[in-house]
Amino acid sequence: MRKRRIVLLLSLLTIPFAVRAQIPDSLAIQQMVAILDTLDTPPDFRAEPGEFRQGQGVGVDTLDIQDGRLLLVLRDDHTWSYIKNFEKIAQDSTFTQDWIPNSTNPYKTPLDSLPLRNSICLVDSTSSFVCPNQTKVFSRFGIRRGRRHQGVDLPLRTGTPVYAAFDGRVRASMYSSGYGNLVIIRHENGLETYYGHLSKREVEVGDWVHAGDEIGLGGSTGRSTGPHLHFETRYQGFAFDPEWIADYETGQLRANVFVLRRSYLNANSRYVPESIDEEEEIYATDEQIIEEEKRIAAEQAAIRYHTVKSGDTLSAIAKREGKSINAIKNLNPGLNPDKIRIGQKIRVN
Repeated sequence: MRKRRIVLLLSLLTIPFAVRAQIPDSLAIQQMVAILDTLDTPPDFRAEPGEFRQGQGVGVDTLDIQDGRLLLVLRDDHTWSYIKNFEKIAQDSTFTQDWIPNSTNPYKTPLDSLPLRNSICLVDSTSSFVCPNQTKVFSRFGIRRGRRHQGVDLPLRTGTPVYAAFDGRVRASMYSSGYGNLVIIRHENGLETYYGHLSKREVEVGDWVHAGDEIGLGGSTGRSTGPHLHFETRYQGFAFDPEWIADYETGQLRANVFVLRRSYLNANSRYVPESIDEEEEIYATDEQIIEEEKRIAAEQAAIRYHTVKSGDTLSAIAKREGKSINAIKNLNPGLNPDKIRIGQKIRVN
């Protein structure tokens, strides 16, 4: 369009001066407008800033701002928004250090080298949270049947969509004997989330995903007794109770910023509803956190297990320990008193 305007103006300039002098200015302008109105828009025409009409929110330009981690998108309805520049974010140390594809735990960080507390931003103006499978927690974090249960089990039907909890990059998409079909996503804040027992994986290593993207279908692959999603949250390879960050029955985050205490990274540290005041959680002294670690370690050291032998029954084990059957069941969530097996470890105190 601009080229045709220039050509038109040049053609008018080639009219002999004597002739142009006889054409009134207003008439010349009207003739030009009439000619321009009949011109077809070239197929390669691109709207100049300010020339586009109000539309349906289609992006018309993307601007790089500051460090390039965020891009500003301008739309044809005169709105704008930020989007993440994953190409730039991929260069961060979070996505380069300890990045071993299809490893269940690539970290070698000693626990005592981690800070006593770490404030982790979970969501902000460009990030959100989507519950991977909104439901009541079936089996909680902690020691289960003498083994570490490093996440929460969220029941679902086989084939139910499973969603990424936060934005991030897929570090693992693999089959593991314990987890079955497993997807691991690393997030910008340094956390990793694990999605186990899937019937199908729908993402590959290196894929970038947004919160709420479907990453697989629920199932019962690996070491599983029925269809459910095994969901874990880890920091530097250490698992902590996912219930610290979200209520999975309501699908809501507990806070936008999560204060991760080092003591939470112990397998015996579980979320206790409303047990810690928000101010105490944030401003707890180093001494308080160290004492909490000592208490958890002492409780762990005092735990005793009975290894089931031939002829054992739960009632006999309970009687030998001076406890009721219900007390033993409370110490062992998910324990079926009618189906204990030889070699199984049952907590007794």
